[in-house]
Amino acid sequence: MTHTYIPLAQYPRKWIFNHQELPVSDEDKAAIKPLDQKSSMEVWNKWISNRCSRCDQFSKGDWPANNNAWQATEHWQSAWDSEDNILPEPIAEFIEWKDDVTVYFCYEKYQIIETRWDVFVRNWKCFLFFDDGPILISGKQKQAIQFEQNGQYKLGVRG
Repeated sequence: MTHTYIPLAQYPRKWIFNHQELPVSDEDKAAIKPLDQKSSMEVWNKWISNRCSRCDQFSKGDWPANNNAWQATEHWQSAWDSEDNILPEPIAEFIEWKDDVTVYFCYEKYQIIETRWDVFVRNWKCFLFFDDGPILISGKQKQAIQFEQNGQYKLGVRG
């Protein structure tokens, strides 16, 4: 699957990666690649859902709506609020991806960011300025994480 990207400087939500209190290195910014709408749609349809366009619309037949897909629920809000930038330990233990694994942070069908696992780990708090159910996946791995507005996240395996 070949993707087309939007330059980060033109991405409507670019401010989340330019926040003073959560600085993102120039090197990491270069690896944060928002997909254009068509590429976002292709990723969403292939790995998330070809039935709905937002996380709050999942229904029977969408793997994220299947309770059996999710193995654990934990809390991310306190880690996000802390001074420490370390990814919550249950995520680090569950996801055993190499640093260079390509990941997709899927806000909704037309808003997806491609990056590498190590870049996400270093900057996870920035991605969560929008926390309305986004799902983190990798095309080559089956593990998935969904972040919910109530400050919880679910660890699971996508179908």
